[in-house]
Amino acid sequence: MTEPIITRPGIDPILKMMLDAIPMTFCAADGVEVARQRLAALKVPPELLPDLRIENRTVGYGGHTDIPVRIYWPPEAADQDLPVVVYYHGGGWALGDLDTHDHVARAHAVGAEAIVVSVGYRLAPEHPYPAGIDDSWAALRWVGEHAAELGGDPTRIAVAGDSAGGNISAIMAQLARDHADKGGPSLAFQLLWYPSCIGDLTLPSFTENATAPILDLEVIDAFLSWYVPGIDITDHSSLPSTLAPGNGDLSGLPPAFIGTAEHDPLRDDGARYAELLAAAGVPAEWYNEPNLVHGYVNFALVVPTAAEATDRGLAALRKALHP
Repeated sequence: MTEPIITRPGIDPILKMMLDAIPMTFCAADGVEVARQRLAALKVPPELLPDLRIENRTVGYGGHTDIPVRIYWPPEAADQDLPVVVYYHGGGWALGDLDTHDHVARAHAVGAEAIVVSVGYRLAPEHPYPAGIDDSWAALRWVGEHAAELGGDPTRIAVAGDSAGGNISAIMAQLARDHADKGGPSLAFQLLWYPSCIGDLTLPSFTENATAPILDLEVIDAFLSWYVPGIDITDHSSLPSTLAPGNGDLSGLPPAFIGTAEHDPLRDDGARYAELLAAAGVPAEWYNEPNLVHGYVNFALVVPTAAEATDRGLAALRKALHP
């Protein structure tokens, strides 16, 4: 008796139609400005955005100042004691800003019924690793000290981020735990959308999805050449935990939801991080979306399957912040 042939799920047809019409891939030779322009060109129609109270500020902590943040309050917000989500945008540590992920931050404010502080950390190649990590940590420290001023509850702070922002969020969770006795914020949850946490480029998904939409191996090579120039990433196990959080001590971290996509080179990276968290005793929910690609949260307003996937993570975040 022959074994049945298992067909790999295809990309959602609505999403595939959009991706075919708007190619996003690039290589390092194209230059970072070309890549930034392509991401910035993906604009969400204003009529699709929820109307929220929004405020732009510049914040800092310690020696790290002039960090732009955008603060969102959920609709019909109470005056006090709302949970707070610190959001770190994706873009390979080199692309993206408060504008490219404005609709994503709004979705988190509405979906989690929380104040969202979106962080505009410094980008590579102008500011390679660890500049963005330093800014992200300073912004989180600022939120920890000013949550009540914003109408937030300093005991219900979470971090969230997509792609590179998922990497940063995982790192922030470790830094917050390590500084808990030094005034660091105590985190209630971490929401990691298709993060890079392990750094092992030999995982099967990197081969299976070498030419995937949005994020392929050429794009990954470009991001790494800009973010960590001169750093040998061949042996992922030797990388510092502020670059590959999977190498850090994972005990005592806040619960996590990790969302990955079948058609994404980072699929197995996120899955592996979920396994490591669980092995360290951290409650970690992992969900792999069979018909989606890297970056699906950005398409939630226009692709129903992406909306359903996004709602899964936001429901976990809301449940953690509103026990």
